Amino acid sequence: MSTTPVLPTARKRRRKTRTPNVNTRPPIVASDLKFNEIDLTPGKEHLVCPDCSTWVPITGMLGTPKLVPHHAGRATAAEPHRCTAGSNRRLIIDIEVDAWRTTLIEAVPTTASRRATKVLPKPKTKPAPAASQIKPAPLSAEQTRQAFRKHQQQCPACKGEATGRDGQPLPCHDGERLAVTFLRLLRQEPKRQAVRDFFARERRRFDRQYAAAAKRTGRWAAVLPAVQAADTRRAQLPVGDAPLEAPPVPVETLRPRRPTR
Repeated sequence: MSTTPVLPTARKRRRKTRTPNVNTRPPIVASDLKFNEIDLTPGKEHLVCPDCSTWVPITGMLGTPKLVPHHAGRATAAEPHRCTAGSNRRLIIDIEVDAWRTTLIEAVPTTASRRATKVLPKPKTKPAPAASQIKPAPLSAEQTRQAFRKHQQQCPACKGEATGRDGQPLPCHDGERLAVTFLRLLRQEPKRQAVRDFFARERRRFDRQYAAAAKRTGRWAAVLPAVQAADTRRAQLPVGDAPLEAPPVPVETLRPRRPTR
């Protein structure tokens, strides 16, 4: 029976391991990597390992650059193991630090422009009603009076400041229309108030009737179990023979049927 070989348990290593060992695999060319997969900041040189996709420090920058021995994946994961294929692999740095930094800075606005912006939900507005569905608001004498006073304060013709070519003051048709409307509503106000009082009384009467009906329904619901129990007891027959004090009820009709021909 074949057994699966147990991977060696990783041990804690230093940040940059100094070792003369060199991986026999072909070296990694820095220009073949993406600009965001390598960090050439002086003193913080890092690289994404092509084998395990882990950020790995670069050692030997003054001599032979190579990747330090590292763990595959995250070192804090359960049972990490050493990346044998990528450890101590040589690196050919054929790009300048300034050129790499310039490319990285120029790519930031491009990346930001490709990033999706936050989607703001559009406010849900109700559709405007049709012209035939619009109900005009009823005018009151007080509203018309306030509109008339406001018009008088802003209209030069109502103030007597607007004059024609002959020097005569110009009439204001809007002010005249508002004044006529105010006087008409003032005359109709008693009748309108009587109509409003009538509807208010009818509304109160309807509310009282509705409350009384609801109260009566609640009372019936309260006594309904007792009524149903009484009806059930009344439908039950006593145990034993029926009483014989009364004569039996005739089953046949008292009038004989006529013989059929």
